[in-house]
Amino acid sequence: MTITALYKIFLDYSNVCTDSRKIEKGCLFFALKGANFDGNKFAEQAIQQGAAYAIADDKSLSVNEKIIIVDDVLTTLQKLAHHHRKQFDIPVIGITGSNGKTTTKELISSVLESHYPTHYTKGNFNNHIGVPLTLLAMPADTEVAIIEMGANHIGEIDFLCQIAAPTHGLITNVGAAHLEGFGSIEGVKKGKGELYQYLENNRGLAFINKTEEHLQEMAGDNLYKVLYTKSIEPDLNVPIFETKLVAAEPFVEIAYLSKMGISQSIKSQLIGLYNFNNIMTAVTLGRYFKVPYEKIKQSIENYIPSNNRSQIVQKEGNKFLLDAYNANPTSMAKALESFANYSEKNKIAILGDMLELGAFSTKAHSEIIDLAQKLGIEILTVGKEFAKSNRKGVKHFEDTSSLKDWFWKQEFVDVFFLLKGSRGIGLERLLKE
Repeated sequence: MTITALYKIFLDYSNVCTDSRKIEKGCLFFALKGANFDGNKFAEQAIQQGAAYAIADDKSLSVNEKIIIVDDVLTTLQKLAHHHRKQFDIPVIGITGSNGKTTTKELISSVLESHYPTHYTKGNFNNHIGVPLTLLAMPADTEVAIIEMGANHIGEIDFLCQIAAPTHGLITNVGAAHLEGFGSIEGVKKGKGELYQYLENNRGLAFINKTEEHLQEMAGDNLYKVLYTKSIEPDLNVPIFETKLVAAEPFVEIAYLSKMGISQSIKSQLIGLYNFNNIMTAVTLGRYFKVPYEKIKQSIENYIPSNNRSQIVQKEGNKFLLDAYNANPTSMAKALESFANYSEKNKIAILGDMLELGAFSTKAHSEIIDLAQKLGIEILTVGKEFAKSNRKGVKHFEDTSSLKDWFWKQEFVDVFFLLKGSRGIGLERLLKE
């Protein structure tokens, strides 16, 4: 079956499902295969449970007229998503970066959807399966789309761009993330820079944060650009978007000048100086796409972080900055530097392993401990990687469970804790009953 023919079916049955446990009546079930499962085995069951059609690549299933046999289910899903994307003549904003891309995506989405019908990546659906599913969920009335793109190897961002066809894009930053896959910072720059290359080849536009290292160099001279930066005092005569940091404690507050020269201020509910760039980016895109100031302000001020990202949790007489969704050497260093500047007298950082660093891991963990000690921050470390670099006077735990067993037997009172670590360490479990 051709993609065009399959798309006609999709228009009648646009609810796409890839999980046989979540079949809904009238959905299209794509029988994906993985390392430990084969969706083909559930194709007939999906039909029995109410799926309109199942798309499979096991030819032995062809006796069922409701099972559409294709050469490869994943490739078909990706091609169908691209075909659906091409029906929309709208701004499609691709977002990638080493740190902050999900928070930035959520802030931009909050700002733009206050003024336009907006579709955006939910959760972390940012890979070769998540991006197609995000695109296929895009409603007909969408006026702007925001697609998050994740990668840990060269070539992945380019591949996702071929599917999503972004017209606009931004890289939040380039840091020491996924070094096991990218090999080096140069590899990260090349991999993330594939978004810029796609935009340049297709006459797209990139939003470039001048305060972030590497981005202008990566963008080159032939890419259409909108520049924005942090300023001491915004100046309307400067041909770039400028944003001023007003305060970083207790929450990030920013200001910028309107076209009338009026200072506009926004007080967020985001903690941590590292969130300034995320807010500045969202404000810049709101201004570029002509979202009224009051809507930008309300969107940023009403945004409350969730999912273990920059969350403030009060528990047992102590305060926790829960930023344990993910971690790499760059984000960990920024979190520690920001944490050191808070005025609370009693501060302790609980640091979990940074994963996927390959040969760089031991050195990176050692440097983080050195940085914490240089900043004068008391730390507790968790995980096998930190164990290799442990220092005298630093209390270490094998895993989060052993930390939890010890932690709640202590009598901490009025202490400000930072919880920062990679997803696989699960530091948020420390705060669960």
